[in-house]
Amino acid sequence: MTAWMIAAMVVAGFAAGLIGYITGLASLVSYPALLAMGLSPVAANVTNTVAMVAVGGGSIASSASELVKNKPQMRLLAVLAVAGGVVGSALLMLAPGSTFEAVVPALIAVAAVAILLQPRLRERPEVARLARYYPVGVFLVSVYGGYFGAGAGVMILALTLVATSEPLWRAAMLKAYVLGLANLVAAIGFAVFGPVHWPAAIAMAIGGFLGGWCGPPVVARIDAGRLRVVVAICGLGLAAWLARGWF
Repeated sequence: MTAWMIAAMVVAGFAAGLIGYITGLASLVSYPALLAMGLSPVAANVTNTVAMVAVGGGSIASSASELVKNKPQMRLLAVLAVAGGVVGSALLMLAPGSTFEAVVPALIAVAAVAILLQPRLRERPEVARLARYYPVGVFLVSVYGGYFGAGAGVMILALTLVATSEPLWRAAMLKAYVLGLANLVAAIGFAVFGPVHWPAAIAMAIGGFLGGWCGPPVVARIDAGRLRVVVAICGLGLAAWLARGWF
């Protein structure tokens, strides 16, 4: 890699980290950047997963004092995220990357709409019953995050906002925590068995850590209603981009 390519990866990592924390769409920046560098889709996917671990590390370090206020919740989410990451990374190494292509755009679109309509959805009694299935949802999204990951942040954010009483700023923290752990587990497997492009991964991770660190204070200052609209629009845009293969 040339010096300018390394610099470009650092900048892309920072943008992915900040955007990823705010909207849950880090891969909207990082994955295309890796493809533009010439990596194959599989190499870009595993390199992206390894690099994005730093985003979770940065955001968790920045918001650690808030996260430890509910230690039982953190322990449960950690177990679910790690277990999901193990299953997801194993699936990626064993199954073709096209497995989720047909359903991922629809899942992301549904999650984006759920975020947009979250205040109204919480008022519906049938939706309130989803709280009991929240751990199952966290595990399944962690599996997806370890397997493919694009839009996983939107999914976990929507799940947390609809199925729990957490405010948006804390839901963003929990999203970063869960996906950070799921990505860490998947990254360990990819580091041993996957085609990781290490110079790109390290450069992007440096920027990603800084972006993740800046995420919590930025979200704390953004109006929750406007942020929901931004996340929903970006999520629908990602769903449309991923669905281009349908036509």
